[in-house]
Amino acid sequence: MREALTGTRIRDRRVMAGTKQSALARQIGISASYLNLIEHNRRRIGGKLLLDIAGALGVEVSALTTGAEAALVATLREAGSGTAMATAELDRAEDFAGRFPGWADALALSHRKLASLERTVEVLSDRLTHDPEVAASVHEVLSTAASIRSTASILAEDKELSRDWLDRFHTNLDADSRRLAESSKTLVGFLDAETGEAAISGTPQEDVEAFLEAHDYGFATLEAGEADIAQIISEAPELTSVPARHIARGVLERMMADSAQVALPDLRAAVEDTGLNPPALAARFATSVPCILRRLASVPDLGLGLVVADRAGSLLFRKGVEGFTIPRYGTACPLWPLFQALGGPGQVLYQRVQMPGRADAMFDCYAATETTGHVALNAPPLMQSTMLIVPVAEPAKEGDPPPFAVGPACRICPVAKCEGRREPSILSDGF
Repeated sequence: MREALTGTRIRDRRVMAGTKQSALARQIGISASYLNLIEHNRRRIGGKLLLDIAGALGVEVSALTTGAEAALVATLREAGSGTAMATAELDRAEDFAGRFPGWADALALSHRKLASLERTVEVLSDRLTHDPEVAASVHEVLSTAASIRSTASILAEDKELSRDWLDRFHTNLDADSRRLAESSKTLVGFLDAETGEAAISGTPQEDVEAFLEAHDYGFATLEAGEADIAQIISEAPELTSVPARHIARGVLERMMADSAQVALPDLRAAVEDTGLNPPALAARFATSVPCILRRLASVPDLGLGLVVADRAGSLLFRKGVEGFTIPRYGTACPLWPLFQALGGPGQVLYQRVQMPGRADAMFDCYAATETTGHVALNAPPLMQSTMLIVPVAEPAKEGDPPPFAVGPACRICPVAKCEGRREPSILSDGF
């Protein structure tokens, strides 16, 4: 493909330089008809002739022979996929990038910007709705503004206040104004960490997620016995509180127990041998399916996501994957296989789902539930559901069953007429 577009690039460079085809042909010593065949990709070109053409056009040879950047082409294809563009048009992404590099860069930049804005809306909406610290900050701003409004109303309506009372009210206005400025800066800091005007104090769960992300959700030295849990936790700058360290310890202890059942090198070899089949892998290693799901999510180069929830619906563990939005606060979509698996302990569920968004990304989800903790008479069992999230790279084929539509959380889900909806979405007109 890249070599086949060399003629197209020569033609585009010649037109950009304002050189006629006949003039370029004379300059490099070939006929205009032969150059025309080259420019229409009907003749291969290389060697001295290619060097002569590049010299005549004043460009590097690589500018004529090298295809558009793979990342740029991939971004263009992703942008096209989000508009249900035909496959034939998607296949012309490299041709478009090669002929119109400026427009291609602009389109790719707009696509990436749109993706970033969507993620920002999701995060801010989730935080505004469920984060108690943001709610307290908003309450502080509103109460201070109401106090200022009340004081200003008294000053405006009562014209016979004594000098002493005027001074008191002015003093109150000054104090409340300063308090409003500080609380507003704090609120801005909660919603935009990049301003640097207020520090965001994360929850213990957020601190643990930052800790795991810093280690790419893998601890090779721990599993190899070269470090212990206490050492790793004590050296982690992300774990600033006792609750965060407690949660992190639980995660690492579970990871160590899983590694005793399944070593990552053995699991990687098994996946290459039998493919990504959690029940078959669980049988091969004589362990539970949830253990296999957790271990698969720990393999760095597989790029898989993982979510763990308890019977109350609380998300205990999150490892995100591009395109599958996992809410940080509040509850997730009840249609996820993660929650369906809670109704059938021991059963392994598989479902191909589609997350709404620019590209309507698809994922293969595997979910299973297991009992945790000790079993006691007449005591309800503690259960956790685990879901592995596998990105689907290839587009759906003709005849494939349609994926099941799920969302991130009701407030930021545009799916209309959903029976599982609990509240209106900010992205639609209602239920």
